[in-house]
Amino acid sequence: MVAIAENERVAVLLMGYGEVERYEDFASYNEQALNLLTAKFAPVPQWIYPPLARLLAIFDLHEWSHQHGNFISPHNQIFEAQRQGIEAELQQKWGDRVSVFKAFNFCAPFLPEQVLTQIKAQGFHKLLIYPLLVVDSIFTSGIAVEQVNEALSKLDDGGEHWLEGLRYLPSFHNKTAYVKLLAQIVETKIKEELANSHLSSQVGIVLMNHGCPHKAKGFTSGIDESQALYELVREELIYQYPLISIGWLNHDTPLIEWTQPNAELAAKNLLELGAKAIVMMPIGFATENHETLLDVGHIIHHLQHRHPGVTFVQMSCVNDHPEFLTMAADWANSQIEALLSSSGVTVNFQLASTKASHSHHHH
Repeated sequence: MVAIAENERVAVLLMGYGEVERYEDFASYNEQALNLLTAKFAPVPQWIYPPLARLLAIFDLHEWSHQHGNFISPHNQIFEAQRQGIEAELQQKWGDRVSVFKAFNFCAPFLPEQVLTQIKAQGFHKLLIYPLLVVDSIFTSGIAVEQVNEALSKLDDGGEHWLEGLRYLPSFHNKTAYVKLLAQIVETKIKEELANSHLSSQVGIVLMNHGCPHKAKGFTSGIDESQALYELVREELIYQYPLISIGWLNHDTPLIEWTQPNAELAAKNLLELGAKAIVMMPIGFATENHETLLDVGHIIHHLQHRHPGVTFVQMSCVNDHPEFLTMAADWANSQIEALLSSSGVTVNFQLASTKASHSHHHH
């Protein structure tokens, strides 16, 4: 066992997208998302972001307010429950040497720079970046690192940087515990709601991942990891439930080739193969959001209209499922131990400028 100094502490920065809770914030949210996400795959000029964000906000307002009775996404509330649960699990092991903070990519007052300012003010010198996103890629959770890097550059006092140790927790798409939990949740739901009325060969299961663009300016967009997750969960279920398909929740952006089949087409394909019930399970999302609720709700509504004799079951993400919070905390333990047991490294950004200048002259 490595010796751990009693005065060492680690801040865990749990990162998610965040979602709008006030309609007045739609335009700001959209502009953040356009800058950080859409710009990495869509050929959209920079000047168009503000007006495009305002235009999208009008569509958002119509969908969330008028079509869905003043819908407010539960994402942020669930994410806070996840933060509390993971912190409680970690503090059972580490006590108050570990604190968990939440940051949202797109939502003030929890933008990474705002939260890192608090972490610095509270005297932390070691940081674990933990995007609570199933799939890790330079395209998705990479924006978390992008925002952290930008914030850490701004929070530099000009001499020795306050941060002495940093670690990162990547994807959990291939973690056995997560895969088995997803399969178990699906099996339990089918036994509770469908087993006494449907043969197992007539239950279609759509395992839903976040849609990915095929071409993203060279960024890896998470297709491989998402596909691997689907195959692992499918392997757990298929011996009892042979009708299983991946279903991608895509953003239908013009001129962009998205992953297929989309979730609606996946369900239609299973119906063609004799499914009398369709279970829609989000596996590529750890936290409920408007896509897993509204978008999937729209898909089911369209399909029910055309197939009134079919039973549709809309399932939830893992959210704050106790078993998930336990495993999510457990994944962090080894990195926390590494940070607590290391002596730390003093960093001075001015040296980086000197080295870059030296490298330039050398070449």
